Amino acid sequence: QVQLVESGGGLVQPGGSLRLSCAASTNYFSFYTMGWYRQAPGKQRELVARITGSSRTNYADSVKGRFTISRDNAKKTVYLQMNSLNIEDTAVYYCNAEFTGTTVNYWGTGTQVTVSS
Repeated sequence: QVQLVESGGGLVQPGGSLRLSCAASTNYFSFYTMGWYRQAPGKQRELVARITGSSRTNYADSVKGRFTISRDNAKKTVYLQMNSLNIEDTAVYYCNAEFTGTTVNYWGTGTQVTVSS
């Protein structure tokens, strides 16, 4: 069982920035593809960004050029730098860990991001 602990959410004005962190409790962190997902009220959970153990990345079209996902394998942590936030980015953001090449995956409990003036 892998525990994922997210942090860094909060309230920010439109145009502002936040940095989310997700710490994982596994010594095999580099074998996991890490992802950030989000779920807005009344909507399905959607992929925001993913990063493989070798740091290949992919992003949802809605966040390309504004969000950056990164990881520090030594610290067993994945980050999501969010810039130029807009109201549509308001959601609960969840961290996901997927053991590469398998269906084994784990979820964090989520962190709220609210973009409001």
